[in-house]
Amino acid sequence: MISSFRKLLRGKPEAPLPAIPDGERVFAIGDIHGRLDLFTALIAAVEAQDERRGPAHTTIILLGDLIDRGPDSAGVLTRARDWQASRTARGHTLRILMGNHEEMLLEALDRVAVLRSFVTHGGKETILSFGVDPQAFIEATWDEVQAMFRAAMPADIQRFILGFEHMVRIGDYAFVHAGVRPGQPLETQTPADLRWIREPFLSSDKSHGAVIVHGHTITDQAVLRPNRIGIDTGAYDSGQLTALMLEGTERWLLSTAEVDGQITTNLRPAV
Repeated sequence: MISSFRKLLRGKPEAPLPAIPDGERVFAIGDIHGRLDLFTALIAAVEAQDERRGPAHTTIILLGDLIDRGPDSAGVLTRARDWQASRTARGHTLRILMGNHEEMLLEALDRVAVLRSFVTHGGKETILSFGVDPQAFIEATWDEVQAMFRAAMPADIQRFILGFEHMVRIGDYAFVHAGVRPGQPLETQTPADLRWIREPFLSSDKSHGAVIVHGHTITDQAVLRPNRIGIDTGAYDSGQLTALMLEGTERWLLSTAEVDGQITTNLRPAV
């Protein structure tokens, strides 16, 4: 009886903190949306932090929506492809998730109806970043815009985007673009939900079988909840691009921000 009473006083044991496996390190980078300047600065910051922290099997994950809205989507895609190739050549890992904007881009090349939506949601900036003449774009019919876009899109960049992934799982974390469908096992999540979902994911307090690291939904600062971490800080508009760094049970937020034309870097614990 006394033993049972003592157990009640102690309460439930604390759940173990989510962790990355020993010897591994992860950097997840939120939605870039055409901000090549912020992305270039964050690449340098990530590489510097990785070197400073010593040997580890490091995986870098881009959470999708590299394109649209910002001024240089073509440059971001090229830089991401080159960074992936460079890391692979050095025996390191860089994985890229397909966001809803990449999905729209691929479909817009074949379907005019999707092209209209793509342009409305920031695709115009992407099309122009590949060298399409702005005046010709304004004067063109939708069929002509599609033809210009097809002609401007390099085949190697299109193949690169087609290779983007749906989900990455490492330790107690799962990395996706938008979120997951609550109550559904991670193994059976649909690509549509992984790239597009907001509710009921954002307001759910259920366990998803892993801590979900995602972008897609813009917030002023990173959102850290027991079941999810959101790191889309609206780079194209706010001037702040955010990365999450994970090692063991520790978490940090690494960000680059542009203020009055100057880009600064900030590192702080994710609490």
